[in-house]
Formats: sequence, structure tokens, C-alpha cells
Amino acid sequence: MNSQIISPDTSITLFVKAILVFESQKNDRVNLPFYADGYPGLLFQRCYGDFTIKPHDKKMPTIFLYGQTIKPISIDVTGPFQIIVFQFYPFVLRRFWGISPESINDGCYDLDAPSNRAFHQLSSTLSSSSNAENSIQLLTQSLLSFFDSKKYNIDFSIQRAILEIIEKKGQIIIKEIAKKEALNIRTFERRFFKETGVSAKQFAKMVQFQAALKQLNSKDFQKLTEVVYKNGFSDQSHFIRVFKTFTGTTPTSFNKK
Repeated sequence: MNSQIISPDTSITLFVKAILVFESQKNDRVNLPFYADGYPGLLFQRCYGDFTIKPHDKKMPTIFLYGQTIKPISIDVTGPFQIIVFQFYPFVLRRFWGISPESINDGCYDLDAPSNRAFHQLSSTLSSSSNAENSIQLLTQSLLSFFDSKKYNIDFSIQRAILEIIEKKGQIIIKEIAKKEALNIRTFERRFFKETGVSAKQFAKMVQFQAALKQLNSKDFQKLTEVVYKNGFSDQSHFIRVFKTFTGTTPTSFNKK
């Protein structure tokens, strides 16, 4: 299987953080794990075998939105296949699709239904294009057109807060962000949850967890405590507890896989 992370076109970087591509020309069965990262998104899949979300055992449509991934999931797919994921910043679902973000946490919203006329037609066009680059261009054009008339609806205080949490890799005091945005903490927390479907503290924890996970995957450490303290966890027990919440296993067990 080939995988890559692609930077989105500058025309959509306000809304899209990254584009992920997974492809295989083989008939093998592949299991792709996904853990909490703070980002909802859009997924398009062209699969000639099974495409199932575990542990729900749910077969998915060709193109769909997904909400915050809080509990660990995996995609069980049989090749040949092509999967393209547009990772959105977490304010996108509510502002651009009118979806309550909380309502699809650990869930999805079918864009391939006939009622979603524009994306239903796009799905047919994408299915006839086997080239990932062409598919990304088509999706980019469609999203740009879809977003362009709605971009002024963004709650820019929350958008700035999200970017700051990402920049600080989750290692930031939420009250300080609220103060910077001239909002009392209750108002800030209420607006953040309304826009994203998770609390600011939980989002920061997801970003912090992902930074630690990246270090674990790169093997860039000698002792686990290096990962713990570099990523701002108070102690090893705290890190293990957070890690197990998001992956279902301990860092040591995860690292042996």
C-alpha cells in the first residue's frame, strides 16, 4: 500500500488542513487504524472489494463526511482501492454544512445520497477518474465553490483559538486563549463546543496526543519519559492514561506492534 500526505491548494487552506491518500493495486486486505486527531473531514473511496469501518462493521458510502474521531476505529479494506481524505479544521461542519458537529462525533454523514445533489453528481464523476491527482483537483474545485459563499460565516475567534492550540501542540492554557480573544471562559467554552463538537480542553488533548503519537511512530526517543515530558504531560501515568483513552492500548503495547 502507498500512502502520502499532500498540502492542500492555497485556495482552500482556510478550511482544509491536509489531504491524505491511501492506494493499493493489490488484492490484499488492509487495516488502516485511525485515532483522535481533532479533525473531521471528507472521505472519498474507490474500492473494488470490501470497505468497512471497525468496530462498527458498517459499510460506507462512496463519499461522506465524518465527525470527530474520539474512540479508535479502523478501516478494513480489500484492494485494489484508493482512499482520499480531506482533513477539515473542526469549525467546518457547522459553518459550511449546517451540521451540529457533536451529532456526528464518531459518526458520519452520507454525501452520496441523491438529496445531496452536487456531491452525488461529483461522486459519479470521481468514480470514473482513477487518477488520484485528478480526483483531488475535482474535490478541491467543488469544495472551493461550496465554501466560497459561506466563508464569512466563520467564528474567527474560535478559528484563531484552534490554530493557536495546533501551533502550541496542545500545550497551552485554555483560559489564556479566551483572555486573548476578550471572551470570558464560559462564553469561550460554549462557543468552542458549538463550533467543533468537542471542548477546547479535549481538542488540545487530542493535538497533544497526536504530537506524542508522531514521536512514538518515528522512534525518536530512547525512554518513554522523553515522549512524556517533551509533549507536556505531567507524568508517565498521565500520558499512559490519555494514550489508552485514544488508542485502547498502552504506549508500550502500541510500540511493539
